[in-house]
Amino acid sequence: MANKKRTTLKDIANELNISPAAVSKAMHNDSRISDKTKEAVKRVAKELDYQPNHLASALRKGKSNLVGVIVPRTNSHFFSSVIENMESVLNKAGYNIIITQSNESFKKECKNIDTLLYTQVDGIIASMANETVDLSHYEKIKSKGIPLILFDRGENDLNVDYIGIDDYESSHMIVEHLISKGCKRIAHIGGFRRTRIYNNRIRGYVDAIHKYNLPHDNHLLLESSLTLEDGRVKMQALLKLDNPPDAVYVASDYAALGALQVLNEQNIKVPETICLVGFGNEPFTSFVRPSITTVKQHSKQIGEIAAETFIKRISEDNWKPKLDKNILKSELIIRSSSNK
Repeated sequence: MANKKRTTLKDIANELNISPAAVSKAMHNDSRISDKTKEAVKRVAKELDYQPNHLASALRKGKSNLVGVIVPRTNSHFFSSVIENMESVLNKAGYNIIITQSNESFKKECKNIDTLLYTQVDGIIASMANETVDLSHYEKIKSKGIPLILFDRGENDLNVDYIGIDDYESSHMIVEHLISKGCKRIAHIGGFRRTRIYNNRIRGYVDAIHKYNLPHDNHLLLESSLTLEDGRVKMQALLKLDNPPDAVYVASDYAALGALQVLNEQNIKVPETICLVGFGNEPFTSFVRPSITTVKQHSKQIGEIAAETFIKRISEDNWKPKLDKNILKSELIIRSSSNK
């Protein structure tokens, strides 16, 4: 089936026997065009299903009123909540958003950035993919003078605005909670150290273990992509140790769910035999049995602050600003999986 030809200003002009310039002026409510002509242009544009070329308009005006958003995945409650609250603030300020997801892929993240730059977005708000180590594609955004705001995952080397929680202190808080429940051999299923937030969570875990003179066993610290399947695989590995842990802190609720599945399948009592803590406060953590202790990341505030930071940056003419580093205090939500 042949593609339908896109309606142009010229098509509308031919229909009304006027010039394309007159059509354009009518669409922009130019006072030199009569109300009768304006109404006729609107009617014909609707009949011909005319869609404005926003890219061409952005090129002419130097402003698109579009903000690009990059997230690792959209099926996470945390990221979807950030997007929802970000969009609410941006819409009120006259901006729409274009959402892309990297699926934790560095290559896809690079393509997303190229697409957003081609679309002439006015700014980009992003949370980095797990695979991202080379930051040159983010440097490309900065070199074009386009505001770049990072949230949740970001690198200090980029020297841009950042909004997130204190991941180091969050890990400290989790380990202290588990110690308060009598746990002495605490394992951590973490993300990859190359990603700032997961490196900070690992550092917080290790420092807390040392602070309270607990055994620091390298077999108890595992790095992964933190998918549900990773949680299953890493939990199975921990259970095969000669001296298994009595608590497992997982840096993602999805991986924590995988770990809980394995514990339930092997009839290991949670929290009586092994305590379990996740991270992210995904909705399912309160529904599963036992319910999963987790960390609330304040997605609403992160989304709102990220949007407000963009609006602040875009409204500054010649900005050489002091960068905003908004680090929010996380909250531990204690549920059945660790409350023995």
